[in-house]
Amino acid sequence: MTKALIVVDVQPTFCEGGELGVEGGNAVAERIADYVNAHRSEYAYIATTQDWHIEPGAHWSAEPDFVDTWPKHGAAGTPNAELHTAIKALNIQHHFKKGQYSAAYSGFEGIEDNTDRIQTREEVTAEQSAGKTLANALKAAGVSRVDVVGIAESHCVKDTALDAGKLGFEVTVFEGLTVPVSEELGVAARKQMTAAGITLAESR
Repeated sequence: MTKALIVVDVQPTFCEGGELGVEGGNAVAERIADYVNAHRSEYAYIATTQDWHIEPGAHWSAEPDFVDTWPKHGAAGTPNAELHTAIKALNIQHHFKKGQYSAAYSGFEGIEDNTDRIQTREEVTAEQSAGKTLANALKAAGVSRVDVVGIAESHCVKDTALDAGKLGFEVTVFEGLTVPVSEELGVAARKQMTAAGITLAESR
């Protein structure tokens, strides 16, 4: 079977010191980099996803509830929205930006954009209409299995994995290559993913 690896939102904004920093984020970034260097040849397709918020509406809030609204984070064009340096050094070719003008948790909501441009709302819509999506990219690569890693397990990793499963891919999330916002939310996410038929495994 043909495998893909999706590296979800490994950005400084979600690591220690970032606007929505998750404890263990920097260490996960390093472990993912080591994993990719060791296992790159096993994958037909590797992609990253990034929060790349331009004007995401109520997703950003001065009084966030940390459920549907959040402090400003992943702001397009800022250093903290770029890929983590450990991931950037891997020279992955395919990058999916999401949440430009809306909330977006799943990588499947993004469009492939291998630049750091600040696209207009019309440009983003046009790219989506043209089918520059992760689902189409995986289909074109002949992928049937998807491995998902990144930050945070309880949010964007979970939603990306769930969407991959809904699209018919065989999905694995590597527990050692992701980290939740909190252990409580991590437990809930793992239950939800398991119930959806997603495999939770330790990385090799």
